[in-house]
Amino acid sequence: MIARELAAGHGDRTLFSGLDLVVAPGDVIGLVGVNGAGKTTLLRTLAGILPVESGTVSLSPPSANVGYLPQERERRSGESVRDFLARRTGVGPAQRALDEATEALTEGRPGADDAYSGALERWLDLGGADLDERAAQVAAELGLDVALDHPMTALSGGQAARAGMASLLLSRYDIFLLDEPTNDLDLDGLRRLEEFVTGLRAGTLLVSHDREFLARTVTKVLELDLAQQQVNLFGGGYTAYLEERERARLHAREQYEEYAEKKDDLLERARMQRAWMEKGVKNAHRKAPDNDKIGKKYRAEASEKQAAKARQTEKLIERLDVVEEPRKEWELRMEIAVAPRAGAVVATMREAVVRRGGFTLGPVTLQIDWADRVAITGANGSGKSTLLAALLGRLPLDEGSAALGPGVVVGEIDQARGLFLGDEALARAFGEAVPEFSDADVRTLLAKFGLKAGHVLRPAATLSPGERTRAALALLQARGVNLLVLDEPTNHLDLAAIEQLESALSSYTGTLLLVTHDRRMLEAVSTTRHLEVAAGKVIG
Repeated sequence: MIARELAAGHGDRTLFSGLDLVVAPGDVIGLVGVNGAGKTTLLRTLAGILPVESGTVSLSPPSANVGYLPQERERRSGESVRDFLARRTGVGPAQRALDEATEALTEGRPGADDAYSGALERWLDLGGADLDERAAQVAAELGLDVALDHPMTALSGGQAARAGMASLLLSRYDIFLLDEPTNDLDLDGLRRLEEFVTGLRAGTLLVSHDREFLARTVTKVLELDLAQQQVNLFGGGYTAYLEERERARLHAREQYEEYAEKKDDLLERARMQRAWMEKGVKNAHRKAPDNDKIGKKYRAEASEKQAAKARQTEKLIERLDVVEEPRKEWELRMEIAVAPRAGAVVATMREAVVRRGGFTLGPVTLQIDWADRVAITGANGSGKSTLLAALLGRLPLDEGSAALGPGVVVGEIDQARGLFLGDEALARAFGEAVPEFSDADVRTLLAKFGLKAGHVLRPAATLSPGERTRAALALLQARGVNLLVLDEPTNHLDLAAIEQLESALSSYTGTLLLVTHDRRMLEAVSTTRHLEVAAGKVIG
């Protein structure tokens, strides 16, 4: 795949321009940039889903199969696991094209032979001939223990994540465009994904906010630098990119400061020369008697010399190579407001049991104390989200008891994200959640989280997942909380925002329950306890 001089934007706002990119077999290119920089727009443009606004995209060979695999949080009604896998691998559309070509061939339509040959070749290349057999094998390896005819809408969250992984492992595209494939994956899923991506002979362009995954997989990094309006391609892996980017930014700042200092010096010199010249002319007129022709001539010549020097200095200024000042990047600088301290015991569970279909959580006996910082890990489908819902009282127990202590004020990312899915403008939806804030205070706080005039008047549901997550973080800052519950908080956040969240968590003094598969976050955030959830049992 070759892109030349590609550009895209929203309205009158440019996302990127002059983008040149070659995705060759064996390449694993990490696409990075802040939320809103145009990463998904670029992937969808390369996939042919969005029209090319400016520039060109070409395939070599033209028949190459391109697979765009975005995150799909919503499952389609009426779609079985088999249909889902066929759609995501491209076999489903290829099968329909083959059926149409077969019908045209039997009816003897002109050009049907070539159309049939092309459709059959595409179907075979995508793995249509043995998809069912391979799907059954991969599903068993991933622990997806449901029939392929099972409805996708009936799967649990863990099963849906395994189905998504299966769709990737079964794909046979020539070029893979992966939009946040690491979201919602457990550690085993991340390991499988890493092995799959690094073992591909196809070219791959991927977006991920999992820093460890990027460090282990990518061979190049394409950066959409929204602040500088630049597109930068870095050779080497993710770690090398971070180092080279820091060097480049320091060099750019040094170049600008050197240019600015030289220009200021020359401007000051020209100002002084002009001042001396003007002073000399005034003195010549004021002090020289009419008959002092020699003195008058001398002072005029001196003034002319100063003027020539000033003109020479101005020419030096004009010949300077202009260096634009590097724009300051927007930075999320967040704090998590802490409500007054709750009691010594924040939450308890006593022989608690929850049954959901064929899954059972418990019995669980657990106590969370004030200022506990608890990391909760476990495979997808093991019961982590069920545990949180039962502990917080959102899910009724079949046996036992669960309670929150007096004075506990809960702040939960998932719960807050759900507030920003309606048709109301973001500013109004946010303001209703914190009625004590004035409209101006709401807008000021949202702006600190990168949600400015172009965001706050839009319907909340039209925000990107990353923007909704930022709104949820802003809500945590607006409300005081003393029990902070974060369930996969890094999903959809850009890399800079993740680092700021980690920094905010380091200074948060309340009680923390953190569910994450982000290996670097687990290392960066200090915790005092670790709970492992496995097959409905809580260990630790």
